[in-house]
Amino acid sequence: DLATALNDRGQVRYLRVEFAAAMQDFTAAIECQPGFEVPYYNRGLVRYRLGDFDEAMKDFRKVLELNPQFEDAALSLKQAILDKEEKEKRDY
Repeated sequence: DLATALNDRGQVRYLRVEFAAAMQDFTAAIECQPGFEVPYYNRGLVRYRLGDFDEAMKDFRKVLELNPQFEDAALSLKQAILDKEEKEKRDY
């Protein structure tokens, strides 16, 4: 389906470090199928890599709302929280 295709293309772009294009694909996949948790997770990973911890945490929380058993999302959320706290401690 379209949401899966967009998510898959976003993953390819993510691996190519084409973060803006990957974010567009993941967001489009979410718009096509809002209950599909994987593009939220993938978009959260991009946001995390870009240092946008607040938005990454929103995406990871949405994944866990849709699928509480998504262990990678739980781990990524914990890491984003820790990294945000560390960033705030260092004030950068």
